[in-house]
Amino acid sequence: MARVVVDVMPKPEILDPQGQAVANALPRLGFDGVTAVRQGKHFELEVADDVDDATLAKIAESFLANPVIEEWTVRRVEA
Repeated sequence: MARVVVDVMPKPEILDPQGQAVANALPRLGFDGVTAVRQGKHFELEVADDVDDATLAKIAESFLANPVIEEWTVRRVEA
């Protein structure tokens, strides 16, 4: 088995209200110096060793992310 991580983030030109809410709350909570926050999604998949990178990319593009407003990275990690 292999472990695959897919990180999905809004494209830079897409407004991120959740990230903005976090960024605005941090100074009120006493955390200074953070100028911007972008909030995304993190997926960890356990897949068979024979699942190829093209299949993983298709899973990310068609199921885990909305390609119109999000970008993603797929990487294999040590189990």
